[in-house]
Amino acid sequence: MDTSLTTPAAPASAAGAAGGRRPGFGTLLAVDLWERFSFFGMAAILVLYLTASEARGGMGMAPQTATAVFAAYMSLSFMAGLPGGWLADRVLGARRAVLFGGVLITCGHAVLAVPVTGTLCAGLLLVVAGTGLLKPAMAAMVAGVSGDGEGRREAAFSLFYLCIQVSALVAPVVTGLLAERVAWHLGFAAAAFGMTAGLFQFALGRRRYGDVGARPSRPVPRTEAAAMLRRATGAVAVVAALLVVPASLGLLPLPAVLAVLGLTTVTLPFRYLRALRRAAPPGEGNRRRLAGFTALMAASAAFWMIFAQSGSVLSLFAERHTDRDVLGFEVPASWFQSVHPLFVLLAAPFVARLWRRAGPGADVPVKFAGALIAAGLSFVLMAVATRLAEHGPVGPYWLLLVYLLYSCGEIALAPAGLALAAAVAPPGSTSRLLAVNGLFGAVGVVVGGQLFRLTAVMPLAWYFLLLGVFVLAVGTAVALGTPRLRRMLGAMR
Repeated sequence: MDTSLTTPAAPASAAGAAGGRRPGFGTLLAVDLWERFSFFGMAAILVLYLTASEARGGMGMAPQTATAVFAAYMSLSFMAGLPGGWLADRVLGARRAVLFGGVLITCGHAVLAVPVTGTLCAGLLLVVAGTGLLKPAMAAMVAGVSGDGEGRREAAFSLFYLCIQVSALVAPVVTGLLAERVAWHLGFAAAAFGMTAGLFQFALGRRRYGDVGARPSRPVPRTEAAAMLRRATGAVAVVAALLVVPASLGLLPLPAVLAVLGLTTVTLPFRYLRALRRAAPPGEGNRRRLAGFTALMAASAAFWMIFAQSGSVLSLFAERHTDRDVLGFEVPASWFQSVHPLFVLLAAPFVARLWRRAGPGADVPVKFAGALIAAGLSFVLMAVATRLAEHGPVGPYWLLLVYLLYSCGEIALAPAGLALAAAVAPPGSTSRLLAVNGLFGAVGVVVGGQLFRLTAVMPLAWYFLLLGVFVLAVGTAVALGTPRLRRMLGAMR
């Protein structure tokens, strides 16, 4: 973005910025293509695997429990970005953080691919830890090779976000076909293969990054690092002793574990940003920018609350309430996860044209408001589809329209949020503030996963309607508060 916080049209601006990017940009793009293949491949089949009967090779969970587990996994992946971002900024450097994170993700998928009972928790935790290391460090490296200038940075993020949709399109088709038609664990094995390919790509292209990410941006002294490592080890041991081990042995109810996780997830980003505002460099403008960033990120959580249910609630709707027969072939439910990235690729040029026509008025608050309104409308439509499904399976066009609204909202909100986080980050904190951007996604994911439990006592149609109306109200509030948000963020000019 430029100094007025106006987001340029993604394709045109990205092309214009190409000359300012270093050669490593293309290599990083290829690495992230593989990493996203493993991520989206996993997301497409996880809830379906958890809810499948044991006779079909699944775990036989109730939909509400499986959705809560999926939300916990997703939110932990976002939350892990905060310590992962700190390690990248202060200890490892972004380059080594990407490498170590990729190794952990590969190991996690490999564990899930082993058809042995009891591997679920260990596999998911490995993937969570690896994602927390890799994602903020990868975003920091993209910012580093994008060239100078806020416009080039956001253009690079927009191009990056657009291109990785190819992986999101292909991954559910590959993993879903293997998982639903052959064996669930083969789907996890395909995800492991994708991350392994990404690691090789990253290692082969290491010379192209120059000095980007080679060292920590603000290295912590060895004595301080050792003390922090001891405290972190103690904290992990306490959490494992009080939550993970008892839950794995069945001594602690899963809802209690998820409740503790949910409370931690919701409060963590606000507490962290409050501390960051207090530690910001002197000047009212710095704190005002962070306050504006906090307000927009809190609103974005409502978008991600709906968006993240694509891999859980909507997957179950596709499996149980959607007519999937096409010329005698029953389309796997997981394939619907490929519809969203397909729409992102198709809709991006039209959204970019809209931003060009809107000019400077299409800034970050406007894009956030538009994305929230689109997400709210999608769940209102799902409420209508659910009422119709009470009389029999509905046509797939309902889900297609919902995914179209999702896609337009994501194109508007996601790149703008990443670039905004990079722009307001204090010196030496880029990876961590990019991780905070993800933490607010975790807030939305975990809240949505817990709210789905309401469907045990509430008709599904009412659930969709209430959440849709709530997110519409948040989007309207952002739209009405745009002038004030512009003044707060305008201190960046």
